[in-house]
Amino acid sequence: MYKIVKKQELTTNIYLMEVEAKRVAKSCEPGQFVIVRMDSEGERIPLTICDYSRENGTVTIVFQTVGAGTKKMVALEEGDAFHDFVGPLGCPSEFVKEDLEELKKKKILFVAGGVGAAPVYPQVKWLHEKGIVADVIVGSKTKDLLILEKEMEAVAGNLYVTTDDGSYGRSGMVTQTIKDLVAEGKEYDVCVAIGPMIMMKFVCLLTKELNIPTIVSLNPIMVDGTGMCGACRVTVGGEVKFACVDGPEFDGHAVNFDEAMRRQQMYKTAEGRAILQMEEGDTHHGGCGHCE
Repeated sequence: MYKIVKKQELTTNIYLMEVEAKRVAKSCEPGQFVIVRMDSEGERIPLTICDYSRENGTVTIVFQTVGAGTKKMVALEEGDAFHDFVGPLGCPSEFVKEDLEELKKKKILFVAGGVGAAPVYPQVKWLHEKGIVADVIVGSKTKDLLILEKEMEAVAGNLYVTTDDGSYGRSGMVTQTIKDLVAEGKEYDVCVAIGPMIMMKFVCLLTKELNIPTIVSLNPIMVDGTGMCGACRVTVGGEVKFACVDGPEFDGHAVNFDEAMRRQQMYKTAEGRAILQMEEGDTHHGGCGHCE
């Protein structure tokens, strides 16, 4: 059992939990995720690692209540425990593998949308601990939905907060802030964008115009988290990939976002899954219990 040592409501329907998971904390890296289950019959829920402490043996997760599984998670309190807390899964951020001296020469921009601030934070923190400065844009629909601002401010070189409705920070979408920064003379060697699929799509369209290589994390489309269900099947550079086993990070300019978002909608119904299975054949994947 994996004890919850801290629970915090960050904002409406978005919660943070710090969980005792010593083996996961010992080996996890920024960019990876875990799968949690509340009981032996419970739904497997993949969640990106927001933070970790090797010393305390804890892993921090952030989740939004969007389905039955996450709504049940909200009922858990400090002192309660998860039945399963499996990880680390997925590939670490590309930064972890790079030469530190070469990495220090790069001008890096992170773009976080909504709950995407949670997986962005450990990457920026990891760079900060290595003496590498990165600019960060955090966007949300309104001020009330903004999360991890103080934590991000502590590790970012420059933090730019923007809200769609202009209720806090800069006004407008994150793409407008990218345009503004470039217009002000900022130059970037690489961009990392994490958030809703539609946000990442338009960030990538813009950064492609600006010739800024861009990495995206496709954790929003993961369902099963083990590569069996086919929910996170995506085409990257003309090749079939699965976000949970091949990613979750990919070259954003090579991702077919339109196809991925179409699959997201179709996968929600039994009829949609059946159509996808017919269309995709052997590349669809099975084993989730939905596909015959």
